Amino acid sequence: MTISNILGCTGSVVFVLLASAWIPLVGPFLSLLTPLPFLFYSSKLGLNEGVKVCLAALLAVGIVAKLLGQPSLMLFCLQLGIVGLILSELFRREYSYSLTIFWGTLLMLLVGFAFLLFVSITEGTTPAEMIVTYSQANIDAVIAMYEKGELKPEQIVQLKKIGSILIDLFKKIYPSVVIVGTGFIVWLNVVISKPLFRIKGVKYPDLGRSDMWRAPEYLVWILIAAGFSKLLSISILDFAATNALIIISVIYMFHGLSVVLFFFDKYNVPALTRYVIYLIIVLQQLSMIILALMGLFDQWVDFRKIHSKAPTE
Repeated sequence: MTISNILGCTGSVVFVLLASAWIPLVGPFLSLLTPLPFLFYSSKLGLNEGVKVCLAALLAVGIVAKLLGQPSLMLFCLQLGIVGLILSELFRREYSYSLTIFWGTLLMLLVGFAFLLFVSITEGTTPAEMIVTYSQANIDAVIAMYEKGELKPEQIVQLKKIGSILIDLFKKIYPSVVIVGTGFIVWLNVVISKPLFRIKGVKYPDLGRSDMWRAPEYLVWILIAAGFSKLLSISILDFAATNALIIISVIYMFHGLSVVLFFFDKYNVPALTRYVIYLIIVLQQLSMIILALMGLFDQWVDFRKIHSKAPTE
């Protein structure tokens, strides 16, 4: 452990946090990269030395958070720092691409639930109530911001009705939102770390080709079962089925994305064209639906003609 590594890790974390707060629009997106410095330095130095550097960096961030009067920032960094360490260990074991995402997501959910459970106990509430309350507070803050603007009273009333509808919807789908959001954070850091590791000369594990990945075949049966469960008038089944459908749809969307990546590589699509298509996918919800359908039907159509050779995990 050297001073330069501690400063590098601390500086990277502080930069990500400041950028996420100061840069409009894309700022919140940058905060999702908080695990990346911890992943990089623990992979570069090894787990034991990496843990020491990360703890020193967390201590420095904690001091800064204390001075700024933002103690919750320390918990945020601690949680995502642990995620970075978990990913570095998964990298060391060189699991496949899908297993790395799966175990990273599962372990991050467990870490997040442990933090949430601790905070909820101290505040005398439940994790689910805390999630809903936090979402309600965010929506109320947005409405309050618009109330200070030039919106007409009837527009404010309409905005509050929309907010109420969103909260009611969130109460029905928050498990899938949490799971999908967690998986996205893990996937994003795994993907972004690859070019970073190569630039810095750090060994990146052989996770397999992401453009060959496909969802497990049994997933389609879960999809069918969830669809039939939606037809039954049983609230607990409807709740479980709704969340299952959302999660499975996102998995098939990434399956469809791997198909797109395959043809990008096959036909040597220029980088600029790829970025434009990625931007369209992010901004246009219809494209996400198309990707999910592409992933689902790839189970039978086999667009890449590799169905019998592709790994199932």
